[in-house]
Amino acid sequence: MTAADTWAQPKHARNVVITGIGPVTASGIGAEALWQGLHSGRSPAVNTTRFDTDPFRSKVAIELIDFDPEQFLSKKEARRLDRFGHLSVAAAHLALEDAGWNSEPATPGEPSAWLSESGLEPHRVAVIMGSALGGISGAEYQAAEFFRRGVRGIDPRVALHVFPGAASCNVAIRWGATGPNSTNSMSCASGTIAIGEAWRLVRDGIADVALAGGIEAPLAPLSFGAFSVIRAMSTRNDEPTRACRPFDRDRDGFVMGEGACILCLEAEEHARARGAKIYATIRGYGNSNDAYHMTAPKPNGAEAQRAMAQALSSGGLHASDIGYVNAHASSTPMNDGRESQSLRSVLGPTANDVLVSGTKPFYGHALGASGAIEVGITAMALRRGWLPPTLNLENPDDECDLNYVVGEGVDVSVKAAMSTSFGFGGINAVVALATE
Repeated sequence: MTAADTWAQPKHARNVVITGIGPVTASGIGAEALWQGLHSGRSPAVNTTRFDTDPFRSKVAIELIDFDPEQFLSKKEARRLDRFGHLSVAAAHLALEDAGWNSEPATPGEPSAWLSESGLEPHRVAVIMGSALGGISGAEYQAAEFFRRGVRGIDPRVALHVFPGAASCNVAIRWGATGPNSTNSMSCASGTIAIGEAWRLVRDGIADVALAGGIEAPLAPLSFGAFSVIRAMSTRNDEPTRACRPFDRDRDGFVMGEGACILCLEAEEHARARGAKIYATIRGYGNSNDAYHMTAPKPNGAEAQRAMAQALSSGGLHASDIGYVNAHASSTPMNDGRESQSLRSVLGPTANDVLVSGTKPFYGHALGASGAIEVGITAMALRRGWLPPTLNLENPDDECDLNYVVGEGVDVSVKAAMSTSFGFGGINAVVALATE
């Protein structure tokens, strides 16, 4: 397949590199902790006690047990934000620290220390985020208070918490970044789309630096129940750690997780001038829509394949350059097989040589945050030369016939990789990365 000419690099495109990774996941908070969590070979899935799951078929989730917002915010600041806001600020804080910048917040209306110290103009810093549901879970609890107490039960801050754009706005305000700012809400592809759009801004010279990623805090009764009712989630309640099983013949749905990951994207010349560590270069990005069905992928996978082809062609890559794919791999009966077939079609004769991981058993399907977490994992894998395993893959489905990483992962260096994301509404988003 070939991508449209409009996805080609502009003549004066800049190289864009990842210099900071800020994950907040159940397998680790911070880049190093997540890396160690991936090496643990253990899924942290549990039968959730966050709320009463008796009405639901599914009871398994992956929760952030050790997350304390007061490690990143003062008590007063933490009270002003809901969990969605906490995760947004924490992930940005971790990304800045990992990029070697001062993470102290700005005085309102002023640039922060890291902007002042680096000489960056605030309007040259973009903040681009993604979230499927935004602050809806916090709004659920507010709705309960409203029905219990009436108007007096409404928190006056709820309108500021519930809209997805609170993610990018809270980050921009905290660090004084006045450049392009947006939060998309494109289902489970949101985080990947945010990174792809931020890449364009830096590539095209509109921004020098971008904080980009995904945030999701969906573990509340209505949000959880909505996915359980449509039978999208696993009912392997007696074996929660084995419930998420990408590409396995016995997969029966995804395991919902909460979390966030924000990446620091930077023009390569800027990163090298300040001596920053570089995880990987973002080479390309693809985005398409099936225009077929709100929940089912298009049977022939044509548009998913087109997004993959766009990611390759926009980065000047060929299928034969790809050595690793961190797949969307939601562990749902329909999607994993379709994704495998699409990957095989795009990779062509080299498909059997490409290593593939589905890493959601480590952090759950954190909806709009999943793609950002996976791009972060892919960048770390490229830099460190180790590919994480697909947990619980015991009996590969006949439809899922790729070369999966299993067991304890594998030590291998690859030069280029893809991270794929697919969401409700037929959204397809793919990011291609390469070593320096």
